[in-house]
Amino acid sequence: MTRAKVIQLGFLLLALGGVGYGAFSLAGLKGAAPGIAAEALLVGVILIWTGSYLFRVVTGRMTFMEQRRRYREAYDDISSAEIKARFEAMSEEEQQALLLEIEQESASSRSPSAP
Repeated sequence: MTRAKVIQLGFLLLALGGVGYGAFSLAGLKGAAPGIAAEALLVGVILIWTGSYLFRVVTGRMTFMEQRRRYREAYDDISSAEIKARFEAMSEEEQQALLLEIEQESASSRSPSAP
């Protein structure tokens, strides 16, 4: 969230408190009661907002994480398509040699090394 958005949100909450105070005053509350009621409303809004944020953090549904997941999937798709195109551009002998080399490296990494 940018600094400007945070400042805008602060002013919005301030305005919401003023509107709440006015609404509770018009509803018939007297003395300090409208201020207390407006404050309770604002605290409730902030608690719900914070709770929803924590829920998104725990479930991994934050905007950044969703965006990162989409970018990673797109990158993997492009990379896979590029590798496939390069493999298909190789001659049959080059393909067989590459597959044999990959198989040998895979087998050597699975087996324990001799002392």
